[in-house]
Amino acid sequence: MYQGVVDTALLRRSVIAVPPLCLNAELRPAPAEMKRLHDHLTAGGVTSILYGGNAAFYHVGVADYGAILDAIEESAPADAWMIPSIGPDFGRMMDQAAILSTRAFPTAMVLPVARPFPFTEDGVVDGIRRAAARFGRPLTVYLKNEAALCPASVAALLREGTAAAIKYAIDRPDPADDAFLDALLDAVGSADRIVSGMGERPVIAQWGKGLRGFTSGSVSIAPALSTAFKAALEAGRPDEADAIWQRLRPLEDLRDEISQIRVLHEAVDQAGIAATGPMLPLLSRLGAADAARVRDVAKALLSANHPTAQAAE
Repeated sequence: MYQGVVDTALLRRSVIAVPPLCLNAELRPAPAEMKRLHDHLTAGGVTSILYGGNAAFYHVGVADYGAILDAIEESAPADAWMIPSIGPDFGRMMDQAAILSTRAFPTAMVLPVARPFPFTEDGVVDGIRRAAARFGRPLTVYLKNEAALCPASVAALLREGTAAAIKYAIDRPDPADDAFLDALLDAVGSADRIVSGMGERPVIAQWGKGLRGFTSGSVSIAPALSTAFKAALEAGRPDEADAIWQRLRPLEDLRDEISQIRVLHEAVDQAGIAATGPMLPLLSRLGAADAARVRDVAKALLSANHPTAQAAE
């Protein structure tokens, strides 16, 4: 498992996968199934794996946190950058940061707070600073709404070394028209440590704003396709990237329609990549009708991911 610094090269070295968490019937982590999923990712060129929202870390208790970290470490591919999450509430954030302080993870992502959860911006900044101090390393800040942190606060967290990176995931009808992201880039002064955080859908537009790293959920099914999408953009071939995106899109459309988290959990399982098991309450698996829809789309995407399928085009 990678244990070095979080720098620009690391943020860009591969697509950052955001997979589901594989559990057994007792709601304990299933490291053997996690390893199957991790091996599938690395076979497609993915070396950065973030356990966050898609893994339902919002519902991970402090008592279970150490066992989940054990499973992540046990199943981590050699030199893979593994990123757990903490929070979103302050008490859990601090307790989990204390546990992480004894581990070798270079950073952890702070899950975002949202209304009606009570918070103030100054309080969020203070909480992140306190958690980073307890962890002893910089944190990754997850921006999913405009209320929690303004661009100036984010810039300060980066400048002082409290934050190592920003996962930007504020949804826009047109990702090219995003005044908040523009203000954030102005405040920070560079896109080097800002990662696009909503899968492939907004990446082509945000690439034009300078963002070069991105997270993906569908990469758990089709890592080779997502890696090819990234390579096409790096080579200056946006039309090729868009064609690859159209192959990923049916699963992402289902995720938008039904549930981002639940559909991905189902898709990995239904495609036969790994047994994801039950979901942590307060979430649950999809019903039979939706699961069947996800199965068909996930299997088609997995087939498209196969090198022979790509070579035939």
